[in-house]
Amino acid sequence: MYPLPDLTGRTVLVTGTTSGLGPALSAALAGAGARVLMAARDTTRGQLAAERAGGELVLLDLADLASVRSAAVEIRERTGDRLDVLVNNAGVAMGPRAETADGFELQIGTNHLGPAALTWLLMPALRAAGDPEQPSRVVLTSSLGHRTGRLDVDDLHWRARRYSPNAAYGASKLANLLFAAELDRRLRLAGDPVLSVSAHPGMTESSLMQNSFRRGGRSTRWDRAFGILDRMITQPVSDGIGPQLAAAAGPVHGGDHLGPSGPGELHGPPGPARRSAAAQDPVLAGRLWDVTAAATGITPDPGRTVWA
Repeated sequence: MYPLPDLTGRTVLVTGTTSGLGPALSAALAGAGARVLMAARDTTRGQLAAERAGGELVLLDLADLASVRSAAVEIRERTGDRLDVLVNNAGVAMGPRAETADGFELQIGTNHLGPAALTWLLMPALRAAGDPEQPSRVVLTSSLGHRTGRLDVDDLHWRARRYSPNAAYGASKLANLLFAAELDRRLRLAGDPVLSVSAHPGMTESSLMQNSFRRGGRSTRWDRAFGILDRMITQPVSDGIGPQLAAAAGPVHGGDHLGPSGPGELHGPPGPARRSAAAQDPVLAGRLWDVTAAATGITPDPGRTVWA
């Protein structure tokens, strides 16, 4: 487990807290003294997860912008408009084609558009909590899968192309890194006391793939097969959350990208991670920022558009 500093007095929001990395991530942060708001779609499962981790439940469905807006208002009210860390952890992966409540392709909608909207809506609370000595933080969770991702900002929802679950997932994870980089650039231009950092867990035991197969109505045979494969090739969740914990509370700079430091970034303690060439494309990042604003109908924050 990554050694966290004392987080007493700090408030953290973690999304995706009923399965996968979220419960352990929330419990670790709460164990270090932080007040942890745990965002989840389901009241029953979310409340149980919050009780186990020592957090507080916030209802949030990232696949529904109305829910994102409502949750952002509630979070700002409950925190006194001061949020120290936002960990965008929730995600879906590689199920059959589906759409969000707003008609977005499910993976780009849940993994990128929802978190981007939430980040913009919570920026006033993040800005208020930060200061030059101890900036607040936004953590975007990506994946090794971003390296195969190709992002078509003119067809985010795969309406003009043949749909590929794997390609759509890679595109959504690439979008996470592009958004993190553009957010960092704009925060620096604005001089805001907020850091934008990204992280990925390498190969970590998680229910992400199994949940995707269940969502698609796939057979329990495939479900069991992926469960066995998951356990054979992955590191435990207690290790896999290290990069996210380091991004949320460790010594970092805005724009850093963290992952496991072992061979291939599959396992090991947190360290600097590699980004694909596409993930470092500032023009693509700027275009995605604008397309995201248009799709969500939410005014970006920071709003500065100067390419300095």
